[in-house]
Amino acid sequence: MADFINVAVDAMGGDNAPVEIVKGVVDAVHANDHVKVYLTGQEELVRRELEKYTYPADRIEVVNATEVIETAEPPVMAIRRKKDSSMTVALNLLRDGKGDAVVSAGSTGALLTGATLIVKRISGIRRAAMAPVLPAGERGVMLIDCGANVECTAEYLLQFAYMGSFYAKKMMGCENPRVGLLNVGTEDTKGGELQHQAFALLKNADEEGRINFIGNVEGTGVFNGTADVVVTDGFTGNVCLKTIEGASKVLFGAIKDAMMSTTKGKIGALCVKDGLKGLKNQVSPDTYGGAPLLGVKGACIVGHGSSGAVAVENGVLTTARVVRQGVSEI
Repeated sequence: MADFINVAVDAMGGDNAPVEIVKGVVDAVHANDHVKVYLTGQEELVRRELEKYTYPADRIEVVNATEVIETAEPPVMAIRRKKDSSMTVALNLLRDGKGDAVVSAGSTGALLTGATLIVKRISGIRRAAMAPVLPAGERGVMLIDCGANVECTAEYLLQFAYMGSFYAKKMMGCENPRVGLLNVGTEDTKGGELQHQAFALLKNADEEGRINFIGNVEGTGVFNGTADVVVTDGFTGNVCLKTIEGASKVLFGAIKDAMMSTTKGKIGALCVKDGLKGLKNQVSPDTYGGAPLLGVKGACIVGHGSSGAVAVENGVLTTARVVRQGVSEI
């Protein structure tokens, strides 16, 4: 294996590009001496941001890309028409072997499309899947899929279970990952036709010793430590993920308002400030840097559109770990 893990970062992707993207990349190369980053984007703008920092010049290289894919553009059309976009150039580096991984906070749809069309899926994998690791217990819980595949078959869900289990072993430290199927109840007969078919396939795989399937998991059970990997279709998974993110923001906002409403509350807030800050960081998407895209030839991290420097730094460091652990070589 080469001395460096080469990560291609889309410098123009996301709401805070290129300012926060460049800062996060600089922080990442300072945090890990074995990471080299190719920043793809409009060279003049990217270099202007880099001039603000001190960094090892041999570990950040700017690769010019004249175009930018906007969030509202149709994904397939954007990838096919904008051959010199910052995202496309980053994916080309991965495809051509110059990069080992890609990180982008740009259009999720475009990145999913580009990864499939340019980088290609791993042989035998029918669909790539977005798989964020959510804070739960000591190791977290993976929710797969979270938006890559709105319509799924039971066979897709079975493959998601295999990919999620492999990731959980390599990256989350789970010796025998417990796989649950997201459903409206824990009973075997719950759910619609998709869930019934998927349940049968997952149960059969468990009986053959290929996965550790524990049965259905309700939404309330995602965070209670029952499962290490929760499998679902992309539509349900995305709704679940966005609901969790929204509820978290509302909860922390309500706690802040309650504490700031009285003098006693303000005094109490000072006492628990550090604890609340730690908890907020634990549940923040920035802590994880984005969602791994499993099933493509190479490590890809799909960053949140509002990613700041912390999210970008963690996204780069996570992809480096994914490459080192061979997760992208399923």
